[in-house]
Amino acid sequence: MGNHEATVLIVDDDEVALLTLGSILKQEGFHALTAHNGLEALDILERESADMVIADQKMPRMDGPGLLKEMKKRGISLPFIMLTGHGTIDMAVATMKDGATDYMVKPFEPLDMVAAIRRNLELQRLNEENVKLKSQLKEQYSFHNIVTQSPLMKRVLETAEKVSTTINTSVAIYGESGTGKEVLARAIHFSGPRMANNFVAVNCAGIPANLLESELFGHVKGAFTGADRDRDGKFGLAQKGTILLDEIGDMPLELQAKLLRVLQERVYEKVGSHHSIKADFRIIVATNRNLEEMVGNGSFRVDLFHRVSSFPITLPPLRERKEDIPLLANYFLGQLRQELGKQLPGLSEKAMEKLVRYEWPGNIRELKNCLERAAILTEDELIQPKHLTISEDNSRAAPGGNRPGHIHLVVDLPEEGFSMEKVTEEVLKLALEKCGGNKSKAADLLKLDRSIFYRRL
Repeated sequence: MGNHEATVLIVDDDEVALLTLGSILKQEGFHALTAHNGLEALDILERESADMVIADQKMPRMDGPGLLKEMKKRGISLPFIMLTGHGTIDMAVATMKDGATDYMVKPFEPLDMVAAIRRNLELQRLNEENVKLKSQLKEQYSFHNIVTQSPLMKRVLETAEKVSTTINTSVAIYGESGTGKEVLARAIHFSGPRMANNFVAVNCAGIPANLLESELFGHVKGAFTGADRDRDGKFGLAQKGTILLDEIGDMPLELQAKLLRVLQERVYEKVGSHHSIKADFRIIVATNRNLEEMVGNGSFRVDLFHRVSSFPITLPPLRERKEDIPLLANYFLGQLRQELGKQLPGLSEKAMEKLVRYEWPGNIRELKNCLERAAILTEDELIQPKHLTISEDNSRAAPGGNRPGHIHLVVDLPEEGFSMEKVTEEVLKLALEKCGGNKSKAADLLKLDRSIFYRRL
């Protein structure tokens, strides 16, 4: 809001003060309205639009604090600067608790007053922008923006919508990689009572085990080598909001015990500290692994499993909601039109049939990536089957390749030979692709220790 647009209402029973302040404002390009007491000011605010109020603390009929209270009662929320004498500064500071945004001691320097007006108008602008952004986020991540016509998926969304209204209930979202677990977690956050605060997502599989505790809990200076300052961690960022612990199955057992305490006692400590911090956030966990099986083999704590599974939600894979494929395809193409600045008239009938026939092991994420590649390859024409990089028989291997325990490889052997390292690299990439980009799942598929898998990658 520039000076030329801002209208300031000055309220003072001293005519000289009104004229002086009015002339300072006009010189600075503001528009000034004047009133001699709070009642007059309220009449003006009912009739005219103002961006800020500057009111004297002591006036007959209705003083500054009285005007502030009455404005609040009528739902008029504007930046409010209280003018006060030297002896009543304490009283002016007290009015800040009632909603005044600033105070100035009389007599004041004109430049100080102009700086205070600009500062308060800018704060108001930022607050309005913040409210607008939060409302846009709520809209962007709301449940009705999740594209579906599948009865199965609609039941999942109804369940998630019910739990979103609670403030602390922990939610466990199960589903294969690429099914939209984070999208659902965001919808729960942005439809619930904590939506005005942060949504923080942490991928437990993407952070080395030795760093994960500090990443989540934060640390104090000197807690370990390299801890040169205090750090809040993701729990600190998520205060009053929501934290999503994605790939919870990859959390080390020792850390699982500490997470259990956070869920049970609603407190946590930074690494290296004995000072307890209140855990004022909702915890949502997500995984593509079978936690019950992990409990059975001792890699996941049974008490934590029961605690995080108090409200389980399972997202169906895309192959179980095939009626959503055309809807999702058109939705992603709409996004890609904007991102790529291309016409993208759509998919041919045969291309759509190919999408619906395919089993989508990588789920929605794989569908989105497939369409993005097709959109880049086409030039203002309908997307054809040839543009879709998925195979008709739904696997890279020849028909014999799906027999249990049988591996079917097709390798071109170049004349000059090649390194086995290259073969390993290709197999790792294949496994990663098959598991929709999930490294933990790909390592399990290849029966490789995860740390070795990450290193080879």
